[in-house]
Amino acid sequence: MLTFKRCDSNDSDFQALVRELDRYLALIDGEEHAFYAQYNKTDSIKHVVLAYLDGRAVACGAFKPYGEKGVEIKRMYAAPDLRGQGLASKILQELENWAASLGYQLCVLETGKRQADAVRLYEKNGYHVIPNYGQYVEAHNSVCYEKRIGSDSVEHANVNAGDIQDLTPA
Repeated sequence: MLTFKRCDSNDSDFQALVRELDRYLALIDGEEHAFYAQYNKTDSIKHVVLAYLDGRAVACGAFKPYGEKGVEIKRMYAAPDLRGQGLASKILQELENWAASLGYQLCVLETGKRQADAVRLYEKNGYHVIPNYGQYVEAHNSVCYEKRIGSDSVEHANVNAGDIQDLTPA
């Protein structure tokens, strides 16, 4: 049975999954890993979603406020033996729903161009490419995405990455 848990970055299951994620990213990113790692610290993240399958923590994701109207999706990971089963999409949807319930209107995120599975995940879930923002502007391996969230898309029509990318993350 698949269940979800909302917590913060102090959760030991989240920390264990993030260690697995960091090992994976170190292989993918190679020499660039140190650059990306500095922006992926997990201390004081208040919004984390964990997925459990039959009591085992198998996937995670988080968000941090980014400006006044948006959140940045962070630390998405699914256990390798369970990839391709929709866990990451379910985590992402749970994060979007949580952010929308808190009044946020936009999700932004960064992933690596070499992470083909992540690129497919975000595009399949309605994210579209935007110019690289913040610390990723000059990062040639990065690709950034955004998606409007919330029930009233007309209300959100005036919110876009331009409102977010020039702001310092919270």
